[in-house]
Amino acid sequence: MDMAPSTGAARASPLTLATGLATVPSTLRIPLAGRAMGDAMFPHLAIHDGYAASVLQAIGDDGSRWSQDRHSIWGVLVRTRFILDKAQAFLQQHPDAVFLNLGCGLSQYFQWLDNGSSLMVDADLPEVMQLREQLLPCINERHHCALLDLTASDWWQQLPLEQIGTRPVFVMLEGVTMYLEPEQVQHLLHTLATHLPIGSQMVMDAFSQLACGSTYWHPSLRQTGASLRWGLAHAGSLQGMEGRLKQLDCKDVMAGYDWTLAMAMGGFTMLSGVPFYAMYQLSWE
Repeated sequence: MDMAPSTGAARASPLTLATGLATVPSTLRIPLAGRAMGDAMFPHLAIHDGYAASVLQAIGDDGSRWSQDRHSIWGVLVRTRFILDKAQAFLQQHPDAVFLNLGCGLSQYFQWLDNGSSLMVDADLPEVMQLREQLLPCINERHHCALLDLTASDWWQQLPLEQIGTRPVFVMLEGVTMYLEPEQVQHLLHTLATHLPIGSQMVMDAFSQLACGSTYWHPSLRQTGASLRWGLAHAGSLQGMEGRLKQLDCKDVMAGYDWTLAMAMGGFTMLSGVPFYAMYQLSWE
């Protein structure tokens, strides 16, 4: 279902809506700031987001508290570029693809993925979609929005399934699964595997299980009050949760920041069997 426009004089401003976001939804400020400010900080990773800066300003955030965390800004850019690289490659193979962004926050990926025939479905919690309605309305008739609660047992039925049809689907799970309980992640993966056509793909980010719990060590996340609830215990964790998943690629997000982090991240992966924080590209068999 597409969202119906809000009506009435009592509609809250973007600033008010953003200020009232609950703990986990409020984490959307971090990637938004990364995409708004990251190009200037790391020009070689520039993504040229045409929306992020104005949206950040509209919610009354000057980005200063996020820009101090250069590691997070770097991570956002690397994550975004990974998603775009995989999505654009998928689009080359499937020009009529559906891009399904679950927990979309205030990202606007269709600015890069609209080829004239592709479809985009952005879905998130009602409080987030209220912000999108005002700040990031659908670009065209092939861009759809939906209210979605991934913790609900019927979350799949909340999507505009008539728009998805039998087209090949590329799923984005960006900054989502780490805030879910392990059983919710398993249900999410199983539902996708059950309903998506063979050949569909997914990109997602995940921390190591060792990162779960308090986020005091993370300068940006600790400002939101969010905690990490799920992470990967070992390299086969995703396949163990859903046997039809096949891993196509994995990228350690922070290993390229500098040589000290490259060594630290490499050592962590060697000892634990899984990167501390990485992007994963998956498909269904």
